[in-house]
Amino acid sequence: MSPTQAEISPKKLLQIQKNTYQHWVGDGFPVRTLFSYSTLGSLISPFLLFDYAGPKNFAPTEQRHGVGAHPHRGFETVTIVYSGEVQHRDSSGGGGKIGPGDVQWMTAASGLVHEEFHGRDFARHGGILEMVQLWVNLPAKHKMSAPHYQSIPSAAIPVITLPDNRGSVRVIAGEFEDTVGPAHTFTSLNVWDLRLANPNCFKVEVPDGHNTLLAVLRGTVSIAGSETLAAAEVALFDRTGGHILIDHASDAVALLLSGEPIDEPISGSGPFVMNTADEIHQAMEDYQNGKMGVMT
Repeated sequence: MSPTQAEISPKKLLQIQKNTYQHWVGDGFPVRTLFSYSTLGSLISPFLLFDYAGPKNFAPTEQRHGVGAHPHRGFETVTIVYSGEVQHRDSSGGGGKIGPGDVQWMTAASGLVHEEFHGRDFARHGGILEMVQLWVNLPAKHKMSAPHYQSIPSAAIPVITLPDNRGSVRVIAGEFEDTVGPAHTFTSLNVWDLRLANPNCFKVEVPDGHNTLLAVLRGTVSIAGSETLAAAEVALFDRTGGHILIDHASDAVALLLSGEPIDEPISGSGPFVMNTADEIHQAMEDYQNGKMGVMT
């Protein structure tokens, strides 16, 4: 079957998101929110939020730095560690420690309570913490599914070497050049961890109809003929088109996110993301009544 014109055409760059403001989540995660559904809505669906923590050097300590027990309902959190360690525990029984290259994919769905702290060994020795936490929306029919936890070690994530010394792609979720990532997802989406070493005129194929975002964490990436993304900047692309063009990159670490939009209403408040205000009120009530579980 021959490709359509949309699949042949590149996706159009819509805008570049920047945020130099950093805030603390608990006392362990200095975060820049690079995008959020509260301002961008359907442009980023099925993704909801992107928090980039660090890089931040922490001194050795015996104290627990992080964020204590708090609830979630209606979506998933995806935590990718680049440096340091994060220890997770939740009321559904999920949990574990993840370090550099590891990924934690937590499906809150109908609701749970969890906590996130620096790993104890990392805290005792100190060092650089750098990580990303992504929120992924769930369609209405899955928002009240049972919570689930996926621990994805670095060794389980396939790495594709790009031709001509352009770098590599770690396929966390979705599919890149017939290689499938280990993460289970409820809708069609891709999460690719890129290392780009000075490629020129590099075409990255992504599905026509997917919202697509390129988030640069380190280095620089030039796109769309003239625009250059630096660290902690995100490019948003149009749904139409079958690829994006990377003109040049300089020792870049980036995440490419694409997904089939969930064209449903979004109602959110703090740690809850549902479809209606009534569902948010119910989530608050259920949490207060202990129906999302308790930390023991």
